[in-house]
Amino acid sequence: MMRAFLHAIGFLTRLPVPASVFEDSRARSRSLVWYPWVGAIVGGLLCLLAWALQSAPPLLAAALILLVWVSLTGALHLDGLADSADAWIGGMGTTAAERRERTLTIMKDPRSGPAGVVALVLVLLLKFTALASLPAPAWIALLLAPVLARAALTLAFVSTPYARSGGIGSALVDAPRTTAMASVLAGVATCAFAGWRGALALAVAALTFALWRRACLRRLQGMTGDTCGALAETIEAAVLVTLALV
Repeated sequence: MMRAFLHAIGFLTRLPVPASVFEDSRARSRSLVWYPWVGAIVGGLLCLLAWALQSAPPLLAAALILLVWVSLTGALHLDGLADSADAWIGGMGTTAAERRERTLTIMKDPRSGPAGVVALVLVLLLKFTALASLPAPAWIALLLAPVLARAALTLAFVSTPYARSGGIGSALVDAPRTTAMASVLAGVATCAFAGWRGALALAVAALTFALWRRACLRRLQGMTGDTCGALAETIEAAVLVTLALV
């Protein structure tokens, strides 16, 4: 299980791990179990950074936190967001099968179109303004956003068909479902430590998950690595914005 944990850290973040963990196919599939825990690591590091910047101007602190956040995750999910936005706009067709095929084809294109660029700008802008507007204690949002986003990824892979054969996330569908769901529940349980704010964050994350999962099932009959990346970014932004508003 330790190799699976290290694989999850190495895949979801840019924190250094032994290269050998990526050669273990079993560790790759079991790494899905550890996604919410990697979210807790990301959130914990962001909380430490926010504590170190508590005397800095709010706008500067928000910019630095967002910079570290993106750097820490290697913009992995932002890439999925951009690809999903381009594919959703450009993947139109006269039949459901044609729309599905076009959407999947556009997602494979490494280039970003106008829709992808706009989606990136809007999500990063929302995150930045939310971070600058968060009331104290800011640690609630900084911890819950990455934990809930990555718990949603685990839930997506165990509850939704994988739409692309041989994709980067195809190995994750073989993860042990019982253990994965226990990990999701553990991630959800962190909301209890934040009182009503935690309950609100959980409700927003659950609604975002349900709406995006429904859209993916209608368009693709499943989810892909890119749509899961878009899911993570959308949940993080939604949680941050909601907690900033209240």
